[in-house]
Amino acid sequence: MSPEDISIRIKVLIIDDDKKLCRLIKDYLEPMGYDVDTAYTGNEGLQLALAGDFHVVILDVMLPGMDGFEVLKTLRKETDMPVLMLTARGDETDRIVGLEMGADDYIPKTFSSRELLARLRAVTRRYFKSESSTEQGINEALIISGDLIISPTSRTARLGTKTLELTPLEFDLFMCLAKAPGRVLSRDQLLDAVAGRSYEVFDRSIDVHISSLRRKLGDDSRNPKFIKTVRSAGYMFIIPGQL
Repeated sequence: MSPEDISIRIKVLIIDDDKKLCRLIKDYLEPMGYDVDTAYTGNEGLQLALAGDFHVVILDVMLPGMDGFEVLKTLRKETDMPVLMLTARGDETDRIVGLEMGADDYIPKTFSSRELLARLRAVTRRYFKSESSTEQGINEALIISGDLIISPTSRTARLGTKTLELTPLEFDLFMCLAKAPGRVLSRDQLLDAVAGRSYEVFDRSIDVHISSLRRKLGDDSRNPKFIKTVRSAGYMFIIPGQL
């Protein structure tokens, strides 16, 4: 199953108090084959997201009452549904916080319609690929590195007796690195592989996700066991016993 399947209409929930922007996005996406619902407060949006059968949420950071970060935090406890964050000020801090809390991607409110569509297609494509792999029971070999075990089939990673709580994007990023042990992958390569888009000069999303992965692994960037930073080049999954 994929979002390009003609039998599927992707259901999008926009949570934003800017009614004019919601209408513009809705009018743009619906002729493209999307079903779009809107909510104008964090509380309303959260209830709809948890009660409905949406495929993706477009979530504003600045919301009345419950803000976007609170909505995202609650959503991530209940679902791995893709979340595309909107940042009004283009504030890098907002983007980093959102990514660290489990957002799949972000886009400033100065976006073009083509950019929005590209980001939306990327996050939904990754989600459907994950769902399809699980439903079909695709059997891929475990990736084992010391006491780290990654299961592509169940999309889980375990370190010793602890199961790592990874977001879908973090898991895909970890898999991308783990499938190429000892090889340096650039930020451009990683971003294109897991998010389906080109690297932008000031785009720190990969760095944020790597930082989150390291924190969950208990990995020290200065003395890494799993993920090594190669200055001016990218990141590398470490082969056990080698640096």
